[in-house]
Amino acid sequence: MKIAIDFDGTIVEHRYPEIGEEKLFAFETLKQLQKLGHLLILWTFRHGQELDEAVEYCKKNGVEFYAVNKSYPEEVFDPKTMSRKLDVDLFIDDRNIGGFMGWSEIWQLLNPNVIDSEYSEISDLLSRSNRSVGSRLKKLFK
Repeated sequence: MKIAIDFDGTIVEHRYPEIGEEKLFAFETLKQLQKLGHLLILWTFRHGQELDEAVEYCKKNGVEFYAVNKSYPEEVFDPKTMSRKLDVDLFIDDRNIGGFMGWSEIWQLLNPNVIDSEYSEISDLLSRSNRSVGSRLKKLFK
């Protein structure tokens, strides 16, 4: 899948224009999603130096994105011929209805059958998490 991921409030705590603290399991989950072959796109309000800082922060934490604020790396945005909406399968953002559910739940929702030794790093972290799969969604849609 191509997955668009917000930065502030999703990968890190919302402290814009500063970079907040890393969200629990953010980089572990992103790295495991990449290992599974998903293409990750950073989709953020940031631009210029603030965007460069966010990209570098992610890179230092082991995540390099397929594209940044684009559907694919070579995309050149032309507002006369293109929509600003990204061509992705999924958006992960703290501004979703119901808010940000957390990386533990996102991993479990995207990979319900992946619990084996190859992904033991994320499985071990998730086993220590006290969140249940989709608990916020279940509450939202009761």
